[in-house]
Amino acid sequence: MKTKLTKNLESTLYEYCYEQGAYVVEEVSMPDKKGIVDTLSYQQLTDGQIEWRCYELKVTKSDFHSKAKLSFIGNYNYFVLPQKLYEEVASEIPAHIGVLIYRAFDKAAIEASPQTLRSPGFLTVAKKAQYQELQVDEQYLTSHFVASLFREVDKAKRVEKGLQLYSDDRLYKELKKRAKAGYDVYTPDHNLYDRFVEDMKDDAITALQEELDARNVEYQELKLKLQEQNKPNLEGKL
Repeated sequence: MKTKLTKNLESTLYEYCYEQGAYVVEEVSMPDKKGIVDTLSYQQLTDGQIEWRCYELKVTKSDFHSKAKLSFIGNYNYFVLPQKLYEEVASEIPAHIGVLIYRAFDKAAIEASPQTLRSPGFLTVAKKAQYQELQVDEQYLTSHFVASLFREVDKAKRVEKGLQLYSDDRLYKELKKRAKAGYDVYTPDHNLYDRFVEDMKDDAITALQEELDARNVEYQELKLKLQEQNKPNLEGKL
């Protein structure tokens, strides 16, 4: 499970790459057993060349010293670290690996911002990465990048469609399963099924009330029209 700090680094790095005009995706499996890159960016330069950057995100010293493979196979490769961790491990970072430092926006800055901030913090370059040739075949790297992009698009579409993806039978079974698990007879409002039924009743009552109100309005308008039509006849008789 990713910690909140890891997620903050990830979302901030995404915005950082986006602002530089790069395409970016997280958790890309590398070919030739080169591990998994935390974040991989692809950028087409003005001369037509493609530049690949790999980013490894670390939030603790034990995380930094993890035995997990570091997939620094790009043209430029970076660690993304909180300031405190960088100070602790700076001497252990290879000369050709760059470092981006994450700093969170303070509460006052967030409240003072005239617009909603797209990320929880910002990145600064503490150490520039040195160029290297790709450590894997670019054709395979591109296919892995595209596959990871498709994964993210598929996830987004599933979230957008939500429960539409599930059949009524499957939803009903899930509802029954949750109702049986720890049903609270003393506080029904804590139970998913009871809350659902109560909400449905409230929605039905609201809909009926709105329809009744609309019909009352129509009735009053019709009544006024009839009174206006009958008014000349009454005046003639007088």
